Amino acid sequence: MLGVVMLLVAGAAVVAVLRLDAPLPVATVTNALTPPASTSFTAPALPWPTVGESAVAVPYVGAAAQSTPDERPVPIASLTKMMTAYVILHDHPLAVGQDGPMVTITQADLDDFDNDTVTDQANAQVVLGEQISERDLLGGMLVHSANNFAYTLALWDAGSLSAFVAKMNATAAQLGMDHTHYADASGYDQDSQSTPADLLKVAAPDMADPVFAGFVRMPSITLPVAGTLSTYTPLLGIQGVIGVKSGFTTVAGGCDVLAVMRSVHGVSTMVLTAVTGQQGLNVLGQAGLQALNLANATAKVVGAQTYVHQGEEVATVAAAGHTVLATAAGSRRFLTWPGSTVVQHLVVTRHVRPGAAKGTTIGSLVLTMGRQRQVVPVRLSRALPKESLTQRLF
Repeated sequence: MLGVVMLLVAGAAVVAVLRLDAPLPVATVTNALTPPASTSFTAPALPWPTVGESAVAVPYVGAAAQSTPDERPVPIASLTKMMTAYVILHDHPLAVGQDGPMVTITQADLDDFDNDTVTDQANAQVVLGEQISERDLLGGMLVHSANNFAYTLALWDAGSLSAFVAKMNATAAQLGMDHTHYADASGYDQDSQSTPADLLKVAAPDMADPVFAGFVRMPSITLPVAGTLSTYTPLLGIQGVIGVKSGFTTVAGGCDVLAVMRSVHGVSTMVLTAVTGQQGLNVLGQAGLQALNLANATAKVVGAQTYVHQGEEVATVAAAGHTVLATAAGSRRFLTWPGSTVVQHLVVTRHVRPGAAKGTTIGSLVLTMGRQRQVVPVRLSRALPKESLTQRLF
């Protein structure tokens, strides 16, 4: 279809011909949502232990706090095995229910077991030539904290302990564990050191792996030669405790990384805590109680806030001189932490042109905080008018 417009230019008649069936210009969409007001950060008041160091994290919210801003690395004993398992499962992933490859117990593995027995390290019995699965090795290391299994896994994975430790330290750097250094695969070496805040940076992805999370929930494990062995992790199965790992040496004292599940504003949420350097008659029990106390208090600090409301103006749509507001097609609530902010991103998924009807979906507003991700459809609040012939010409 053609349109004809008469123009007068310097007294002469000029005919302009315009195709009315030509594609209309695409509308311009602009984010109109007001960013959340920034709030000054106030560290939550938590019952930090008076001995040693401690930290908390709520991965779903992206929250973290620590007992002191200048944590210093200290020996972490068997908490080291969280990184050992992380590297092994990265290099040799397992699905839930899979046994994984079989590993043959060598004379070197048998020597490690004998040494652990003599030096009173946590261990699990093996015999020369035994075929044991990756799954059983990981289970024995995580549930019963068997030091010899940590070394067997390290040698199987990297060929030497030094090569495996290099992997551990490289992975720590990738995870942002800036105050961590590993010297062995088990934590018996007092030069394997870290801080509570760093330890939670590996505990969080560990617990996101269903295989790892399944192991650390187990109160005991039955192995082919060693038989049934119990966990050393305190409070497991009590008050929602689902792991993660405990550790003790004379130098390190009692250490515990604890995970609990809590209903926070109606959302099932995992809370992680870490404590190191605990002292007392029952250092593992003391570490577990301190970690649980911190977890319970942390869950109460988590808040909830609606960041976008149904019908709220979140974008403007402009085309050919017309501007129409676009609104959110729903409300979204987030769990929050003091000082936290929601990241907003408008995603335009449809090319809207003049004449688009009221209620047309133009895209989505994507909101993220920590592991929380909410997507809200964005729609035209009214029809986008068609441009006039004069507007199109000029």
